[in-house]
Amino acid sequence: MKIKATYNNRITSADEQRLYSHLLNCVGVESPDAMIDRFQALFLDGFGYPDRDVVAALDRLLASHEIEEYFRFILNRCCHILINRWQTNTQSQPAIPILIELLESVPTGRVPELSRSRSIRRLRQVTQDFHDTEQYLALKRLGRIIEARHSALPRHRQAEAVPLGSLINRYPYLYEHCLVTEDSDLQHQQYVRHMQVEAQHKFEVDLSHYVTYRVRRGRLHSQGQTNFADRLRVVHNPTLLNDKELVSSLKQFARRRDHGQSYRDGAQRFLLTHNHGASFRQFKEDLFDYIIADVDAGYSQRQFKAMLEGHLLSTFTDSDSKPMDDFLKVRTCSNLFNFLVVDPSAGRQHYVFLDLINNLGPVHTTGLLLRILLICQKVRPFLERRFSLLFNHYETASSETVAWLVNMFENINIALSLNFGSVDLSHAGAR
Repeated sequence: MKIKATYNNRITSADEQRLYSHLLNCVGVESPDAMIDRFQALFLDGFGYPDRDVVAALDRLLASHEIEEYFRFILNRCCHILINRWQTNTQSQPAIPILIELLESVPTGRVPELSRSRSIRRLRQVTQDFHDTEQYLALKRLGRIIEARHSALPRHRQAEAVPLGSLINRYPYLYEHCLVTEDSDLQHQQYVRHMQVEAQHKFEVDLSHYVTYRVRRGRLHSQGQTNFADRLRVVHNPTLLNDKELVSSLKQFARRRDHGQSYRDGAQRFLLTHNHGASFRQFKEDLFDYIIADVDAGYSQRQFKAMLEGHLLSTFTDSDSKPMDDFLKVRTCSNLFNFLVVDPSAGRQHYVFLDLINNLGPVHTTGLLLRILLICQKVRPFLERRFSLLFNHYETASSETVAWLVNMFENINIALSLNFGSVDLSHAGAR
């Protein structure tokens, strides 16, 4: 039986290093157009490349019996040598989606270099196989994000009926889990984090401008100054929710609410009042009461209440008598996300999540998850990871078909921005 190669246990060969060094030297002095031509000739066409030593190194790699197992790492690294260089220059960034698009079609025509026909056929085969790898999917997502960043099409005018995957640029909390693979180098990881921070900040600013516009317009209308209200520069809704849905979400997740207790207030009350000296079992009982208090009584009295209580109380029962500590809290809350959102160890099933959305709606389901997140912020990566699993699962589906998931993604974006963002949206109770 073949053992699938992983990145961490591989040693870079001399021929691989020759490829990487060659591309590093070229990308430092040549234009993106010239590098795309090089990439096409070397990895896709398989012939016509001017440097014969580099071609010979590639042929030796292709002759290896293990090439099918690790070619994805080689091709991915070669792509990122170019991408890492271009991403530092705004003018070069549009070349990144063009490079990634090249990978979509592998030539199938005749091979003009008969002496290398076997190598070229092998190259085309393993390049075609690259389409079935997580590295290729991550590259495709990166291309979509960069295209969106450079597109003149305003965020609010994005088409409704598109594949879910094309909306990834809207959800920065998915970036790290959808764009980084096991062989991603440090430079790419830093770039993804930079894009994530930029995208999150832009969304928060756009949201703040929209809220300010609505508040000013509502105030002028209430004062009878309709003419002035109509002259305000229109600020469009930066989400895929309609205006009514967005205002409802903003009011629900505001840090300081005009009426009723905010989610942040409830979390602080729980952290202050539950018995810190209590056992882990007591903490789980307190946590159950805290969560269920925010669930509609009609729904909670059905199966959900019993399922949630059973799940929580059966979690790590061997630690029930131990004093509660931070480690147990993190494990318990991350395990809750397995139950409430999607469990990666159980075939990625998400029946409970679908049931919550169908019965509570996206806003209150988001609120349920936010309550857990606010009492244990260390589990945020666990929640983001679970949403990335759902994104991957439905990536090729039409956004209309999975409108429920798009609505959730939008509400999660708003909830995270209002409760963890750097822009002040305390005036989020827009009219």
